[in-house]
Amino acid sequence: MTAEEKLRDQGCQAKAAGARLACMPTDIKNAALLAVADALEHNAGAIIEANAWDQAEAAAGGMNAAMLDRLILDEGRIKAIAADVRTVAALPDPVGEIFDMRTHANGLVIGKKRVPLGVIAAIYESRPNVTVDITALCLKAGNAVILRGGKETIHSNRVLVNIIHDALTRSGISPEAVQFIDDTDRALVPVLLHMSDLIDLVIPRGGAGLIKSVKETSTIPVVAGGIGVCHTYVDAAAKIKDAVAIAYNAKVQRPTVCNAMDTLIVHQAVAEEYLPLIAAEWAQAGVEMRCDERALAILSGRPNLKLAAAEPDDWSREYLALIAGVRVVDDLDGALRHISAYGSGHSEAIVTEDYSNAQRFLNEVDAAAVYVNASTRFTDGAQFGLGAEIGISTQKMHARGPLGLKEITSYKWLVYGSGTVRP
Repeated sequence: MTAEEKLRDQGCQAKAAGARLACMPTDIKNAALLAVADALEHNAGAIIEANAWDQAEAAAGGMNAAMLDRLILDEGRIKAIAADVRTVAALPDPVGEIFDMRTHANGLVIGKKRVPLGVIAAIYESRPNVTVDITALCLKAGNAVILRGGKETIHSNRVLVNIIHDALTRSGISPEAVQFIDDTDRALVPVLLHMSDLIDLVIPRGGAGLIKSVKETSTIPVVAGGIGVCHTYVDAAAKIKDAVAIAYNAKVQRPTVCNAMDTLIVHQAVAEEYLPLIAAEWAQAGVEMRCDERALAILSGRPNLKLAAAEPDDWSREYLALIAGVRVVDDLDGALRHISAYGSGHSEAIVTEDYSNAQRFLNEVDAAAVYVNASTRFTDGAQFGLGAEIGISTQKMHARGPLGLKEITSYKWLVYGSGTVRP
């Protein structure tokens, strides 16, 4: 059997298993998820050992330290992953929900019932925790899943999928509902993306190159996102102490992820007071600041700062590193124009005590998540109470923001009559 034939066979297995999973009782799905969570913790040693191989190979291949951090699975992270799986198990099952029922003048009772999408293919890079997050959400929502992780996490993913398969088998769910592409040959990706008769949705997670390639190649509907050029705007009416804490968290807490802040925008009325304060905090964390002329004029000559003049392309960069653009604007309108021009529609924040400005920001900024007085780092399925996420969509169809259980279901219309015919 060729690699292409094997891949198609996996698609057939997923489709058949997905049809069975769609009708699976909630208690069985929950028991399976709890078994997965327990198995992850029980097999933490094997996971960490496999992950060490991935780290070593990635380091030998020249991956930088910031990106290597995305690969790491230690005991603490494994416990956190298991906890997220248990959270998904505890969430209400969306499958079978009846909603929007109403009786029409002709006597028909019409409404909707929530159903699984079917088979979801996930193509992703770097973070092996994604393997578990996606699997847990798909299983709970009654979807089969085909996983295609990056070669940089192949050893970790093999062990994780084996653990998942064992737990599913012991719980009475076919392990064929979770398919893993164990071949890292990129030539198989276009084959996968043309299996529209077997796969209902493709979700890519990774860099701009991966997402662009998937969207251009796929004959299957794609929900894409994850590219986050995120901004924090410090308004004239901001609490300076809060603004320092929020910008520090948004940039430093985990700089290699899509909801980390890329550009700090500051109202000119508070720039002289605020910028030296955040610059001093960022300096301790090693943040490089790429500044416009006004920000550079305020900060130049201060000790221990990593400063550079911003280039035009810097404003549209997703840095995924300890680098931040810094821009001073005249007013809220200037901040809104900048975000409109350079934002990716992911996560945007304003720090202000002015209610009108906060409402304008919420109303006028076009993004999946818009914040007032909070860090953009909260754009995350677990943080939003979804248990985990299958991805973060910056599209508007069919879902937007963190994709949880309801976002990976569809619905069908239910129509009840009593011998009713159309006149």
